[in-house]
Amino acid sequence: MAKTIIVTGASSGIGAATAKKFLNEGWNVAMLARRLEKLDEISSKYENAVSIVCDVTKEDAVQKSFSKVVEHFGEINVLFNNAGIFPPGSRFDEVSLEAWQSSVDVNLTGMFLCAREAFRHMAASGGRIINNGSISAATPRPNSAAYTATKHAITGLTKSIALDGRDLNICCGQIDIGNAKTELVENLIKHADGPMDTMDPKDAANAVLHMASLPLSTNVLSMTIMANKMPFVGRG
Repeated sequence: MAKTIIVTGASSGIGAATAKKFLNEGWNVAMLARRLEKLDEISSKYENAVSIVCDVTKEDAVQKSFSKVVEHFGEINVLFNNAGIFPPGSRFDEVSLEAWQSSVDVNLTGMFLCAREAFRHMAASGGRIINNGSISAATPRPNSAAYTATKHAITGLTKSIALDGRDLNICCGQIDIGNAKTELVENLIKHADGPMDTMDPKDAANAVLHMASLPLSTNVLSMTIMANKMPFVGRG
């Protein structure tokens, strides 16, 4: 019987690449995002896919979306908690409250709501939650206080979920992705001082598949996957 994964932020970038990878591997995939037309561009090509419009910052929307997945596929085995935003770059003293709040709402509260709902559905039979942390969870870019703060928080959230899920056979891990060539990174490249090395989002999707395919007796608590030549390790 095919396993089921929910992918949030599945309409583009890493989320879309991951959804396609799992679909091609025979998984049932519930694709969640705010842009239905983008989701349907992918899901219409597969019998094992379903598109669900969901604003991850809304508790009621998240609960209803996860219930729809269970009604459609029977259970939830894995959540790839991927939905996130990167607000316009600003020096710390120029970060607006609006930019800060929107980052917290999507990148932190949205991940909390989705992880909590997945946890509730997995409590009876186990499962796996994979949070997209970003390498900003360890090392920030300049002018990214709001984004960086939320991604640091995801590390603590991941560890807490992993601890609370142990007795229930629920694994929780974090994947930190650096410079996958997505729309978000393309926007960063436009404003970068110099060239930025990138990697194919498909490579990140392969890493998520590896984490998701492990038995529940094994957990990848933290994985970093990055463009090899980006200046992340050492002094670059």
